Amino acid sequence: MSTHEHDDIFEAAAQILLEEDRCVTIGFYPGGITIRFPTTRKLAEHLGIPHYYVLPRFGAMERDGLIRRTERVGISTTAPGTECLLAIMADRYRERAEEILDAEILSALQARAGVPGSDGSRSRRG
Repeated sequence: MSTHEHDDIFEAAAQILLEEDRCVTIGFYPGGITIRFPTTRKLAEHLGIPHYYVLPRFGAMERDGLIRRTERVGISTTAPGTECLLAIMADRYRERAEEILDAEILSALQARAGVPGSDGSRSRRG
């Protein structure tokens, strides 16, 4: 599967993090950035589908290298998953993302994650 085949899950994750939770948990490691994903139950509820329908999708996303599931810790993005989630946040929910993260931090995260078109100046306030 391609990254775009998982856009509905990433879209739902962005909506939950930015609109419902109004909190984005970010981790840094030597190779990049990771973002804590909402739980599978929360995503299923948001999408209006049974929880057991979401689980195979997460398995596919993990196989595609977009997320990492760790028992008793949760789900977080990998480098490609972070790039995808940040791109959706910036493209579709920029105002809310800048409200929560700040425009400069969002821009810096995009640049660090390698989001195409993020030059570090697009969202700066003048």
